[in-house]
Amino acid sequence: MNIYDIAQAAGVSTATVSRVLSGSDKVSPQTREKVQSIIDKNGFVPNAFAQGLGLGSIKLIGLLCTDVSDAFFAKAVSSIEQQLRQYDLAAVLCCTGEELSGKKQSLELLLSKKVDAIILIGSPMGAGNENSHLVEAAKQCPLIGLNLHLDIPGFYGVLSDQEQAMRENVAHLQKAGCNKIAYFYDGDSPANQAKLVGYRKAAKDFDERLLVQTKKDLDAAMEAADSLFDDCPFDGILASEDILAIGAYKAMAARGLSLPTIGFNNSVVARCATPSLTSMENMLDSLCTIAVTQLVDVLNGKNVPRKISIACHLVERETFRLT
Repeated sequence: MNIYDIAQAAGVSTATVSRVLSGSDKVSPQTREKVQSIIDKNGFVPNAFAQGLGLGSIKLIGLLCTDVSDAFFAKAVSSIEQQLRQYDLAAVLCCTGEELSGKKQSLELLLSKKVDAIILIGSPMGAGNENSHLVEAAKQCPLIGLNLHLDIPGFYGVLSDQEQAMRENVAHLQKAGCNKIAYFYDGDSPANQAKLVGYRKAAKDFDERLLVQTKKDLDAAMEAADSLFDDCPFDGILASEDILAIGAYKAMAARGLSLPTIGFNNSVVARCATPSLTSMENMLDSLCTIAVTQLVDVLNGKNVPRKISIACHLVERETFRLT
């Protein structure tokens, strides 16, 4: 029996078990008695190998993302791995794909390895209405959401305030005189939903035709922008991803138009594009740092905020200037 088995048997989090084992006074007498009885009954002895972290730890952290070839996910995995090493923690990565079945299978694999915690990278890991697998997983080990927060016991999330960021993007274009702002987005992940809410709140009186969902692909964005302009001409461009903003801008440039354009994520393609793309910085480096700090604090039984939100900021380049 390990710390996760004890937590599951007692119906509490692993952090609570750690507090009982360490003699913390931040556990109610009733819960302490319940946990201690299970410990005594099973003769559980904490693993001395992990005295510097959570008791019973094997110093292995699971990482989940849909596709590591995506620039956002690849950068996040690299940053998180480097920071975990500073705490003498190793990582094992699973790429799940977009389908729910793949996400469930990968999660089960990590849990079978008795990892100390799992970091879910990117909001697609929480997409859809079926998250019962995450509810059950959080009973076995802490879950940390990177750019993702779910209202689940044992789930801790850090994310950028993408709704507010998109509202600011709309306001910037409106101040520049744009009255018909097209918005190109991909998928219905929690992050994309937040951005869409921000666009709707800020744009207010807009034509529904200006909302265009397309694949996260340059050619798809170019084709979508061309079709939209023929049906409903626009004078400004926003996108949920940099690649979509670049595609839409290129389609308009081919028509001899240079429209104010703002992307999102401030990825490497924003800097490499010609002209260079103004983009909203999603603060990925900060998100990764906070996520690892959350994880270590949770494993050490500290009180950790269930949700941390940080502000984004605009990086101005050639496709749009505030002044």
